[in-house]
Amino acid sequence: MTPSDAEDNRWSDLDRPPLNAGSLRRALLRDGGLWSSLDVVPATGSTNTDLAARADELPEGAVLVAEEQSAARGRLDRRWSAPARSGLFFSVLLKPASVPVERWGWLPLLTGVAVATGVSRAAGVDTALKWPNDLLVTVGEQERKAGGILAERAGSPSGGGVVIGVGLNVTLREDELPVPTAGSLALAGARTTDRDPLLRAVLRSLERWYGDWHAAAGDPAASGLQETYAAGCATLGRRVRAELPGDRSLVGEAVAVDGDGRLVLATENGVQQPIGAGDIIHLRPAP
Repeated sequence: MTPSDAEDNRWSDLDRPPLNAGSLRRALLRDGGLWSSLDVVPATGSTNTDLAARADELPEGAVLVAEEQSAARGRLDRRWSAPARSGLFFSVLLKPASVPVERWGWLPLLTGVAVATGVSRAAGVDTALKWPNDLLVTVGEQERKAGGILAERAGSPSGGGVVIGVGLNVTLREDELPVPTAGSLALAGARTTDRDPLLRAVLRSLERWYGDWHAAAGDPAASGLQETYAAGCATLGRRVRAELPGDRSLVGEAVAVDGDGRLVLATENGVQQPIGAGDIIHLRPAP
């Protein structure tokens, strides 16, 4: 084998073994459970795009995992990339037809709680949530983004649902970080970076939180979701600047997440102003 062949060999990085699809299916797919199918592909453009294209034909609970994504998307169509098998890159299809549509906006926040809970249990890493869709870990004394969540409506009103994508950096090294403010579970001191048990823990946590929320007809208070999200949200209690369309901005202290999943800012003029995830371009610390 030539050096270039070794470089191209997808099995050459022994620190990043491939996921075991068969083992994951045996652990997660069960009668009466949420997860109905689980596929692992070596590479794709975007797992969200792939699942969304089949949203009408697939049952609820389809899971698509990619070892590598070439056209991964974040909120507002922002692009990001990561080395093959360096993290968990997956999407799930949910069809909460019995939940009022106006409560579906809680699904990305619910997913954040589920990922944080699963990662804490499996890897021993405390993961904080930055409203509305970022996952934060502490590296040294610095708070860094280790993952993100993207929820999108998909399919027809009668047969579609919501596709939720998760990207989580697991073994990304310091010299591989796309920006200095990025992080990974490994850099945060995770007790394991084995992606199989990490993915099982995250999906089991997501199944549990989604089940409780669904049983409560999407009520974030009755399901315990609103309280749990607020407890783990690093944004609350901080002074932030919400950058809005049209070169506008709003500055205030983040004091709550309301019943609609909006961030409530207490502004200097004494007004409590809620802002929705769809209303902002960036949320940044304010001086």
